[in-house]
Amino acid sequence: MMMPIIKIVDLKKKLGDRIISNGVDLEILRGQTTVILGRSGEGKSVLLKQLIGLMKPDSGTIMVEGVDVTKLSEQARAALYAKFGYVFQFAALLDSLTVFENVGITLLERGEPIDVVLPIVKEKLSLVNLHHDILDKYPSELSGGMRKRVGLARTLVTSPEIILYDEPTTGLDPITSRVIHDLIYDMQHRLNITTVVISHDIEIFKYADSVALLYEGKIRYVGNAKTVWESDNPYIYQFIRGDIVGPIQHNSNEE
Repeated sequence: MMMPIIKIVDLKKKLGDRIISNGVDLEILRGQTTVILGRSGEGKSVLLKQLIGLMKPDSGTIMVEGVDVTKLSEQARAALYAKFGYVFQFAALLDSLTVFENVGITLLERGEPIDVVLPIVKEKLSLVNLHHDILDKYPSELSGGMRKRVGLARTLVTSPEIILYDEPTTGLDPITSRVIHDLIYDMQHRLNITTVVISHDIEIFKYADSVALLYEGKIRYVGNAKTVWESDNPYIYQFIRGDIVGPIQHNSNEE
């Protein structure tokens, strides 16, 4: 039986008076792509930020390769999180920096010389199908899809074992979204990266191994992405079909 690289047990988190995570249980298997679905406002991004250490849970455990990261010292936690990469929803590129500087920023801040960083940046841009002629361009000169790919290239610079994607196709047209999905799939298989994707886009089922649905702070469904349309679980059945009637109640919250 394949052991999970990440195991979340009874994770709880409140922001003010609002319960965001209310006992989340989820296992993420090594080398696979897990998609976490949910409506806007369900706390998917908050869950991701707890996984990467950007937010601290109120209680519960997050096991990474058998180690409970919630009980580690800050130094030990930082060393463990070096295995992770995080791709932000809107790429989070720095407007005042060139593509080269954005992609190589981690290495440059460590004091690595430009002649060492440049070939690494070129290699990572090639992995995401971007040509080296954009090295001196600024984010404002790039299309939305190119910015997303530059953000992924920046994440790949540190050679992560696990990549977390926060809504990677938000704001993109269907054709560009498919390009990004293809890229995520390619990175997972070519580099054997464990992948966690927060998404509303059910097209990603074609590229995923497993699907989890978050509703009211709990995981209500986990299953194989290839058979998700056949599930009679009432939560996932309603969500992927966009039905108004079902256990998922409509609200106007936004994440």
